[in-house]
Amino acid sequence: MPRPISARIHLEAISHNLSRARAHSPGSKVWAVVKANAYGHGIRHVYPALDNADGFALLDLDEAALLRELGWKGPILLLEGVFEPSDIAFCEAHDIWHTIHNEAQLRWMESRHTSHLHKVFLKLNGGMNRLGFKPELYAAAWERLQALPHVGGITPMMHFSDADGSRFGQSGIAYQMEVFAKVAGPLGVKAGTLSNSAAILRHGAELAPLSEWVRAGIMLYGGSPDYPEHAPEHWDLQPGMTLSSQLIAIQDIQTGDTVGYGSTFVAERPMRIGVVACGYADGYPRHAPTGTPILVDGVRTRTVGRVSMDMLTVDLSGIPQAMPGSTVTLWGDFHAPDGEVRRLPIDDVALPCGTVSYELMCALARRVPVSVD
Repeated sequence: MPRPISARIHLEAISHNLSRARAHSPGSKVWAVVKANAYGHGIRHVYPALDNADGFALLDLDEAALLRELGWKGPILLLEGVFEPSDIAFCEAHDIWHTIHNEAQLRWMESRHTSHLHKVFLKLNGGMNRLGFKPELYAAAWERLQALPHVGGITPMMHFSDADGSRFGQSGIAYQMEVFAKVAGPLGVKAGTLSNSAAILRHGAELAPLSEWVRAGIMLYGGSPDYPEHAPEHWDLQPGMTLSSQLIAIQDIQTGDTVGYGSTFVAERPMRIGVVACGYADGYPRHAPTGTPILVDGVRTRTVGRVSMDMLTVDLSGIPQAMPGSTVTLWGDFHAPDGEVRRLPIDDVALPCGTVSYELMCALARRVPVSVD
């Protein structure tokens, strides 16, 4: 019998979440962002749920090639563009659109001689200070691209740093929208691709006139981009993944007994402790503290002690029916025998660990079997 841990990918939920992106961005085309192997869910797994998106956005050439192998004939965008001049030939061979965010990429395009018409997205550094041309350099970069006969279209692109909240007491997108307006106005540009998941959900109506494309990422997989202010349920998002395992042992401990490495948990009363077949080698965060929420047979309880490589331990107080073989939901949905679905949002697990749902999804280990429903 294989080890009981497994992950299930919920295609209906992912498809539903894509529909929420459309609902919040009327009139815009939607990029389904599948970077990092679809945020750990697997591009092969999620493709059937996302093949009605308007395009796919990612980082790696191999992942772009995989989408073509799966049958996708529509737009694919390299969010960070190409990494060396030879990658431009790959884009031509596979009809890949690509971002230009620095001088080197711009020069590579200028030195390319081809009859292929490239669709490029010119990145503006609107204040996040990661990628993109500074506002004072943007118009010149735009004009250089326009002068190239092998550039068939240019779309402005920007990424919001604070769309999930406020910035210095103001709307989180206000300062960057001012920059975009000053740069795009003189170029006669009315729309581009600005919105990530947080901007789609929080500012979709406001940004719709400026959004030829929106980039739906974490929301496709059921994570809330502005948690804990808003839980996924607030945005009507459903979990795209359930990670589950089983209890493999139960220990009865007494007052003063300790649990796990380092004896970091000391029992203040007699307790039943469940041992779960899941650890940091499966992708569960090692730094998850005592108190991290978890479901045992659909009942919400807590982890205790340190997470080890292959196991973690949980408090079985108030769950007298728990026994070896009981289902443990690390995050996602538990389907009770009575038909009720009991849900543990991945954001609820990430918060006490001091991280975000993005990291937990992407950290799922290769040794965890994955199925699709």
